[in-house]
Amino acid sequence: MSKVDLRKSVVERVQAVAGSLTSTEQRLISELLKAPRDVAIGTSSEFANRLGVHEATTSRLARKLGFVSYAEFRDQLRREFLKVSDPAERISATLSDARAQGFLPLLVASELSALTAMTDHISDARILEAAEKLDRRRVFIYGHGNAEVLSVLMERRLRRLGIDIHPLSGSPRDLAEQMLPLSESDALLLFAFRRQPPDYERLMQVAAEARAKTVVISGTIGPSLTPSPDVLLSAPRAGMPDSFQTLTVPMAICNAIILALAARRGPEALATLDRLGELIARFES
Repeated sequence: MSKVDLRKSVVERVQAVAGSLTSTEQRLISELLKAPRDVAIGTSSEFANRLGVHEATTSRLARKLGFVSYAEFRDQLRREFLKVSDPAERISATLSDARAQGFLPLLVASELSALTAMTDHISDARILEAAEKLDRRRVFIYGHGNAEVLSVLMERRLRRLGIDIHPLSGSPRDLAEQMLPLSESDALLLFAFRRQPPDYERLMQVAAEARAKTVVISGTIGPSLTPSPDVLLSAPRAGMPDSFQTLTVPMAICNAIILALAARRGPEALATLDRLGELIARFES
């Protein structure tokens, strides 16, 4: 019986076997990342019942992730997600009140819950790692669907730090032309949420061939993405099960990366922002 390497997180284990996950297993992973504490304190059958699948499916998933049993898998979840200071407990009263107060208070409470729990999924060390990968001469950015908003946000903010930005969009032919100059001195930043974007695999393959660094900002689908990026920043976008999915959490991740990048670049970043201020004043005069 092999001993589980506790140094590997559940997300890292999922990334290692992402290519072999069935569609049902991908749904289980997504459900797990939506409510890790609930799964950690529940049973195998309760986890299975969340999606209406057979209990044996959750046990097979645990073994695929390298655990000897479901119990061992659950123990790892408890080590990772059950902490003394539980964000869910701190805002439970707010959530209860919000349900009776209306749409906006409920949305605010849900966003607070998601933002507070974000550090359970993404460490500051991972933010710093992402900033290091994006601290390059050029950064290519891809966002599909709703993620296009975040792509524009990062395009503007990275440019203000003095980074040459190449947004990726359009038909497969357009993407091929836009990816042509990608090299090992560059980085590729992608956004992926509800499902793997249609061009994700091809973009990642081209980046790997060019030896460019890759960073992905994602929701619960993140660990199941194939190929895996150099840095994955994956966290649920909603604070309550089945609640409205917004871009608040990934936007917070983007802002954290920008702050980390500004700190890395130091005087160089400040000089670029000063120059921007001068140009804005000239154009607005």
